[in-house]
Amino acid sequence: MTATGLSGRSVFLVEDEVMIRMMVADMLEELGYKVAAEAGDINEALRLVQATEFDIAILDVNVNGKVISPVADLIREKGCPFIFATGYGSSGLPEQYRDRPALQKPFQLDALGKTIEAALRTG
Repeated sequence: MTATGLSGRSVFLVEDEVMIRMMVADMLEELGYKVAAEAGDINEALRLVQATEFDIAILDVNVNGKVISPVADLIREKGCPFIFATGYGSSGLPEQYRDRPALQKPFQLDALGKTIEAALRTG
């Protein structure tokens, strides 16, 4: 499966579980996206948001026991779309971001592709 018309876009990925991060990075590449940067903790993610250009971000909601909100706030300020990845369902999203798209972990390649495409189209 390849992304329709949106391949080549860059993705910032924040996920604390190394194996999951590697799996999602592989899925993104299979869909035709480029991983611009990856972070495994909040401080690294905050630094990379400011230092990296990307088209969309995928954010794990709970990163090493900390809520991703400070990172989401910075990305929102940059005007980039972002998607949450969570094992907690939409009720696990930070309250101010419950209107944002979310992928329920574990997710499949097709769901990832469709969610990214929708988020990029709507901004």
